[in-house]
Amino acid sequence: MNLFRRARGVLAGSPDAPASRSYTLGEIEIGSPWARASSVDASFAGGYFTFANKGATPDRLVTATSPAAERIEIHAIKVVGPDLKMREREGGLAISADTTLTLKPRGYHLLLTGLKKPLQEGERIAVTLTFEAAGTLDIECVVAAPGPVGQLTL
Repeated sequence: MNLFRRARGVLAGSPDAPASRSYTLGEIEIGSPWARASSVDASFAGGYFTFANKGATPDRLVTATSPAAERIEIHAIKVVGPDLKMREREGGLAISADTTLTLKPRGYHLLLTGLKKPLQEGERIAVTLTFEAAGTLDIECVVAAPGPVGQLTL
């Protein structure tokens, strides 16, 4: 199963997420950031975007923060038989030079925990991304409606 897409080209977000903008920090480009709250537990949400490194040097997303959540963890998901195992990427998320990586449900994503309030469809939440080489970038994630992920609605 392909958990992530690495390709060159246009940055795109979720097909069901509202339109949002792109952000640039040096050679790093973030496209269509979005989030959706869990209908199972309103204390956490997933954050997603397309992450492109247009430069000749690798970089790494090392942390993310938001006033909307107590904590944001950078996560990966591994399919183990019929189950998914989610785990925090302690060292962040590396991106090679001249590569695009899509954070999406059932793949790499941000896990916003300890939400201050449930996220509402259409609202925007501020997120600060910190990269090892490029520095810090402030973005807004558009909140999309909960949707199916496997047998769960998240």
